[in-house]
Amino acid sequence: MSNLDDDLAEAAVAPDPPPVALPTAATPPKKKGNIGLLVGLVLMAGAVLALVLSFKDAAVYAKSVDQVTADRAALAGRALRVEGNLVKGSLVHQEQPCEFRFRIEEKGQQLPVRYGNCVVPDTFRDVPGVDVRVTVEGKLTADGGFEASLVMAKCPSKYEMKDRAAKGEAMPHGAPVP
Repeated sequence: MSNLDDDLAEAAVAPDPPPVALPTAATPPKKKGNIGLLVGLVLMAGAVLALVLSFKDAAVYAKSVDQVTADRAALAGRALRVEGNLVKGSLVHQEQPCEFRFRIEEKGQQLPVRYGNCVVPDTFRDVPGVDVRVTVEGKLTADGGFEASLVMAKCPSKYEMKDRAAKGEAMPHGAPVP
C-alpha cells in the first residue's frame, strides 16, 4: 500500500496544467460563408422568378363568352378557354377542308367559332330541346371570331337523359338509356 501513498503524494505536488485560452464573445464570425449563402439564395430566387415569368405566356385564361366579347382587345393573341351554350341551328360541318363552324353564347353575347378538325366529342350535337354546354380552347382571330384547337362538350346530366328516355325522345349521343 505504500505505493499508493507515494502516488497520491506525487499527484498532489504536480504542477497545474497550463491554462487554455477560450474564445471571447468579441471574436467576429467568419463572413466568407455568409456571403456564399447569400449569393446562393439570391441565385435561387432569381431562377424561381424567371421560371414563373416564363409560364406567364403559357397560361390559359378561362372565360365565358360575355367576358371575351367585352374584353376582346386585351385577350387578343392569348390562349383562351371559352365556355358557353351551343346556339341552336348554328352547327355546320364541312368535309373539304374538314371543319366545324358554330356559335356559342352566354348572357346574350355570341362568339363565332371555327374548329378545323374532323374529330369532335360524341356529345357535341345540335339536338332540339337539349342545351349543349361547350368549352373551346384556342385564340381570338383578327376578325372577332375564335379559332379553336380543342372542343369539349358537356354531356347532359344523367337525370335529364332518363327523363328524355321516359318520354321516348332521342339522346344527344345516340342510343336511349334503358
